[in-house]
Amino acid sequence: MKVLINAYACSPYMGSEPGMAWNWCTNLAKYCELFIITEGEFRDKIESIMPTLPQEGNMHFYYLPIGGNDNLKSEKIRKMCWNQGDWRFYWYYAKWQKRALKLAQEIVDKEQIDVLHQLNMVGFREPGYLWKLGVPLVWGPIGGMGDINVRFLKGAPIRTKLFIRLKNVITNCQLMFSYRVRKTINHSSALISAVPDTQKKLRHYFNRDSIWIPETGCYNLNNVVVDKRTRRDFHILWVGRFIYTKRLDIALRSIAEVKGLPNLHFHIVGTGNDEEVEKYKELGYSLGIDTLCSWHGKLDNSKVHEMMRNADVFFFTSIAEATSTVIPEAINNCLPVLCFDACGFAPIVTEKIGRKVKMDSQDKSVKEFAKHINMLYNNKQLLYEMSVNCKEALKVMLWEDKALQVFGIYKGIVENSGKHEENI
Repeated sequence: MKVLINAYACSPYMGSEPGMAWNWCTNLAKYCELFIITEGEFRDKIESIMPTLPQEGNMHFYYLPIGGNDNLKSEKIRKMCWNQGDWRFYWYYAKWQKRALKLAQEIVDKEQIDVLHQLNMVGFREPGYLWKLGVPLVWGPIGGMGDINVRFLKGAPIRTKLFIRLKNVITNCQLMFSYRVRKTINHSSALISAVPDTQKKLRHYFNRDSIWIPETGCYNLNNVVVDKRTRRDFHILWVGRFIYTKRLDIALRSIAEVKGLPNLHFHIVGTGNDEEVEKYKELGYSLGIDTLCSWHGKLDNSKVHEMMRNADVFFFTSIAEATSTVIPEAINNCLPVLCFDACGFAPIVTEKIGRKVKMDSQDKSVKEFAKHINMLYNNKQLLYEMSVNCKEALKVMLWEDKALQVFGIYKGIVENSGKHEENI
């Protein structure tokens, strides 16, 4: 089977969108031949690892730099992409998708493509143009359709409040009126939702069913559960960018509620601009927890995994995500998770491997998180049992199983297409 995949961001050795696309593609390539259109920022990384893959012969990459032949322009636009609040990127991204359509048409004309797959970016706002090619189309995993909880804007800068409220309005307007979103959904043979909320929105706005498959996954690395029950120190790990929706401030305030616990350590991995870094460090100082906090900055993925294996709890305070790459990574490292009962990770983090807090109010959530931290600190046996349970939880998140599930979708589409042609 030949499948053309549109994956704007794709890279080995990374998390987030690039790592998500890479893992989807490398696992799907075990079952079918892939023709992958990607932007090209990570071309060197892809080409360096390809010769080491058994499925190399089933992966054909087509690089399409977003700035064309202008390398400086490409770098400038890529920076906009990494700055998640920079909406200018979507203008360039839409133009890139038009070029991707032209390239896809050339590939379809040359190869006998069975299925098209619009893979990423995961956000629904820019669905591309593959629906125009007349080949069966799969779109997803799709995310970004949910509203950000405005109750969690208390204390945010005016600019942030306006931005998030405007984003909520735009999201719902695009769901109702976006021509290309509706066209892509109507022309798709199958839709994949990254989170349950997307399933609800697809039914509500488009009367379409979809399959829920979280966009992130993990590998069964047979990680050994480290027995930390006799260890005196208690390490809490937080990982993320210092943007508002990650809510590092809630994490810091929660730590301040339990700062009297002996041998408590709070590790922060990630960074932001100079203003954001200074703001959060000052908050830690004003809360009297600066001596408990270790600011590690941005680290390689391998180092983050090492810290996960050494930590006692993974503290995740994001209020607007799909599934998030770091949640499966934490579970893969047998690290219990403390997070909000929201977004795509809510169905994954069960009582067996973590604890969740309802998104009722900011102040209440701080108290609830602190309550759970205090309980886990004083119940090392429960933490150990959660760590052991993580190995079982991995089974529903393995990349290979996800690939088999999607390959099954491809097969169903091709078989139904063949039956349709026979009837004609």
